[in-house]
Amino acid sequence: MSRESLRINEQIHIREVRVTSATGEQLGIMPTREALRMAEEQHLDLVEVAPKAKPPVCRIMDFGKYRYKQQKREKEAKKKQKVINIKEVKLRPNIEQHDFDVKLKNALRFVEEGNKVKVTIMFRGRELSHPELGKEVLSRVAAALGDAVSIERNAKLEGKNMTMIVAPKVAKSSKKKPQKTKTMGGNSNAEN
Repeated sequence: MSRESLRINEQIHIREVRVTSATGEQLGIMPTREALRMAEEQHLDLVEVAPKAKPPVCRIMDFGKYRYKQQKREKEAKKKQKVINIKEVKLRPNIEQHDFDVKLKNALRFVEEGNKVKVTIMFRGRELSHPELGKEVLSRVAAALGDAVSIERNAKLEGKNMTMIVAPKVAKSSKKKPQKTKTMGGNSNAEN
C-alpha cells in the first residue's frame, strides 16, 4: 500500500478525525489509529479531504484509483480546450498592393484557424516621422478583414513598430434545437 502525501500517517498531534467510508457513509469521529486500521483492513487508504475542519475530515478510499480518475478527467478537459495562438503579419508603410494582398490572405487564414493576429508595421529611418502612413495601412487591413474580425487592440506605436491585434469574432454559441416539421394542409411530402 503506497503512502501518498495526502494520506494520514500516524501523527501524534491529530488524535481524532471524522471518517467517511468509500461509499460516502458517515462513520463518525474516531481516533486516527482506529481509522487507519479500518482503512488497512479494507485494503484502502485513509485520505484527509478537509484538513482545516475541526476535527479534520478523512475518507477511506483507493487513493491510486482516485488519482487515476482525476488525471483522466484533466486530460479529457485539456483535449476539449481550444488553444489560441498569436500569429504575426509584418508590413511596411509603403507596401505594394500585391504584397499587401498576400499578407492579408495570410492574416485571414490565421483568423479562420481561430488564432489572433498581430499586424505589425515596421518603420525604418525617416519613415518613422510619418506614422500616419502606418495607421493608414493598418486601417486598410482592418477594413479588408471586415466582419471576420474584431479589433482587440487599436494601432499603437511602440518604438519603431506600430502594432494592432485582431481576433476572430466570437460566434454566439446558441445550441441549435432540432426543428420539428409539421405537416400543413395534408401535404405528405412536407416532412421530406
